[in-house]
Amino acid sequence: MRTMMELDQSCSVLREYGSEQSLISKPDGSSTFVQGDTSILAGVYGPAEVKVSKEIYDRATVEVLIQPKMGLPGVRERAREQCVRETCEAALLLTLHPRSSVTVILQVIHDDGSLLSCCLNAACMALMDAGLPMNHLFCSVTCAISKEGQIITDPTARQEKESRALLTFAIDSVERNVLMSSTTGSFSVQELQQCIAISQKASEQIFQFYRDSVKRRYSKIK
Repeated sequence: MRTMMELDQSCSVLREYGSEQSLISKPDGSSTFVQGDTSILAGVYGPAEVKVSKEIYDRATVEVLIQPKMGLPGVRERAREQCVRETCEAALLLTLHPRSSVTVILQVIHDDGSLLSCCLNAACMALMDAGLPMNHLFCSVTCAISKEGQIITDPTARQEKESRALLTFAIDSVERNVLMSSTTGSFSVQELQQCIAISQKASEQIFQFYRDSVKRRYSKIK
C-alpha cells in the first residue's frame, strides 16, 4: 500500500511509503516500513520475562535494538535506539505490565535517508501488530535544511549530506505534540518552528495511512 502527497504551504514532498504487518511468525508483532528507498524490518517481543537487573517494579522495561545493514551496531545506532526507546516509553501504557519487558528489534534493510523516521514508523506499526496497549500512536518526520534555507521533508541520503541541518521529530496522534526530537547542524529558532509545523502537517497523512492499513488488513479477515 503506497501513497505520495504534497504538503500544503510547502514545496516539500514526502517520498512514496508503504508498510506490511505480520511478516514474521516468531515475534509478537512485526512490520516493514518503506520510505522511498529506505526500508526497515521491525519485530516486537513482549510483554515477556525481564532480567532481574533490568526489572522495574511499577512498569515494563523497554529495550530497543537497531541492527545495521552490515557490520556491528555503533555509536549512531545507540543514539537512534535511545530516540526510539524514549518515544515508545511515551506511547506505551507500561504500568499495565510491571516487572516485564518489551523489546523492539529494528533491522536496517536499506538506508537512503530519513533512517530514524523510518525506524520510528516501523516500530509503531509493529507495536500495533503486537496489540500492546498505547496512550496514542506516533509517527516520525525528518526535515533537512539546505544551505539556501529550503526545508526538505523526508530527505534522501544525498539531500541529508548536502544540508546544513537535519531535524527529526516524533509526533503523537492525539494532540500532534512533539514526543521526541533529534537535531544536528545549525538552524534558527524560526527554522525550528517551521520544521515542527511542517512535520505536524505531514504527520496527518501518515496517521491516515496507519488507519487505512489497519482497515484494509481487518476487512480482509472478515
